[in-house]
Amino acid sequence: MQKPIVTALLAYGMSGKLFHAPFVNFHNGFEFKGVFEHNNKRVQTDYPNVKSYDSLQELLDDQEIELVIVNTPSNLHVDHTKKALLAGKHVLVEKPFAPTVKEAKELFELGRKVGRKIMIYQNRRFSSDFAVTRDIINSGRLGRIIEIHFRYDRYRAEIGPKAFKENPFPASGVVYDLAAHLLDQTICILGKPDSYRKITGIYRENSKVDDYGHIHLVYPGQKNVFITTSLLVADPLPGIVIHGTKGSFLKSFCDSQEDQLIAGMKPGDEDFGKEAVGKDGKLTTVNSSGEKTTELIPSVRGRYIDLFEAVHQNVRNYIPFPVKEEEVLIQLEILESKAE
Repeated sequence: MQKPIVTALLAYGMSGKLFHAPFVNFHNGFEFKGVFEHNNKRVQTDYPNVKSYDSLQELLDDQEIELVIVNTPSNLHVDHTKKALLAGKHVLVEKPFAPTVKEAKELFELGRKVGRKIMIYQNRRFSSDFAVTRDIINSGRLGRIIEIHFRYDRYRAEIGPKAFKENPFPASGVVYDLAAHLLDQTICILGKPDSYRKITGIYRENSKVDDYGHIHLVYPGQKNVFITTSLLVADPLPGIVIHGTKGSFLKSFCDSQEDQLIAGMKPGDEDFGKEAVGKDGKLTTVNSSGEKTTELIPSVRGRYIDLFEAVHQNVRNYIPFPVKEEEVLIQLEILESKAE
């Protein structure tokens, strides 16, 4: 049996508590050693044997730690990733990896120079709704794809308490925060678009960052992808809508894993990752005689744990991480592009 990867988190807020710690603790390929907690010391309430480091440097100086998860505010990702690499650590970095392509390239080059892995945490590649959507697109059942609509909407009229999300720091705003997920999913399936245009807007009272974004991507064969995200949608539309020459597919943008984690469910629980009843996708196809057939398409189980398995395989067995460097750079090129 291979030695577990000794791992530490750089924060224990929502992302650390929900999206990282439960999986690092559950997967036997990792040893969850510690968390950097500058002020509030909370990790030992949930994990009594996990160390709470008082400073970033103390954590980075720990020679046992092999992997650092950079889950700090997005405006700190570049600095913290660089420090972790220079300390000889592999890194798993939350999106957005960096504000710009230039900074991302510099970090990837530094990783190669010091011989350490850089992996980007795109957990929604491992959600139930994405898995079934990817399969429908690739199945050919819709014929020639004409348009794909991906939406990620919330209703948050108030200005949130997280300063790094609500102030004009690098990589702030809803496009970098939420549209980044949808862009990654699109690039994962379809690759680099032939062209794109981006529109952003500020609609909440006293908002200093974009709270609305729309990106139109054009792919070969006149395939159109429309990505939309907003913080002022009281009654969300279906998050996934696809139309092709032979049919349509509609599905709510949903994955049970986040809600289950909030409710206290663990990755090893029997029902973890299963979608709730009534969340099936709807596939409508038309045959050569013009007859319509509608069927419900159930989702596969969501598996965030597979992301951590991919991290383990990359670090220990040199199997390429599924979120590729070139895909990250395509995403950032679009995110940092000037809005019309």
